[in-house]
Amino acid sequence: MMQTGPLPLSRRRVLTGMAAVGAALGTATGAPGGLAGLPWVRPARAQDAITPGANAVLLVIDMQNCFLPGGTLPVEHGDEIIPLINTLAAKFQNVVMTQDWHTPGHISFASSHAGKQPFDTVELPYGPQVLWPDHCVQGTDDAKLAADLNVGYAQLIIRKGYHPNIDSYSAFLEADRETRTGLAGYLIERGLTDVYVVGLATDFCVSWSAQDARAADLKVAVVEDACRGIDLNGSVAAAWEAMEAAGVRRIQSSDFA
Repeated sequence: MMQTGPLPLSRRRVLTGMAAVGAALGTATGAPGGLAGLPWVRPARAQDAITPGANAVLLVIDMQNCFLPGGTLPVEHGDEIIPLINTLAAKFQNVVMTQDWHTPGHISFASSHAGKQPFDTVELPYGPQVLWPDHCVQGTDDAKLAADLNVGYAQLIIRKGYHPNIDSYSAFLEADRETRTGLAGYLIERGLTDVYVVGLATDFCVSWSAQDARAADLKVAVVEDACRGIDLNGSVAAAWEAMEAAGVRRIQSSDFA
């Protein structure tokens, strides 16, 4: 069953740990600073080569201009994974994409809270909320999918974060842990039981989506080298710990046939 109720401790730890990251990021736009050279790719467990079948789906998370270099909330090196995602997508019969799709003045924007700055944390009715620079606003070029992303044959683009008073990292369940996107029902009804996750960012939307997919009784693997994370205050390590505890497999693109 899909998880509801209070925010799990692992996710709360990632969110509350972001409160002090403003200085580390170094720019008012939210571009991560000082993250170059991080070991993005770590060894995965050996396994047989993966050949995605009719019940497998590639879930491409938030590959949008706003999260790429030059965007309003860029993830460092986020553009580097586009060719790899294109290659992986060609191996799948089924591809689903997500798109952050915020309203102007969204509750997750620092500009919506007097006296607050990007990367401050506030307490909202549904729990702690990191405040972000305005990003991925509906209808803007910033919110568009990356131009070099060659997955036009994706069967579904699911938008999230469009409720003005609720943020949404997960592709399945919004930050209030009650509002569903409908993605779980779509996958289950189509018999898509094996979910492979790629995209941005490892420690937020990728991690939350992977954990919620497991909570929906789906088999889930995250393709580590086809993701990038922010990785501040140990957020990537905490995300992997939470994902692995939920039963999410950690694999590499080289594990595919």
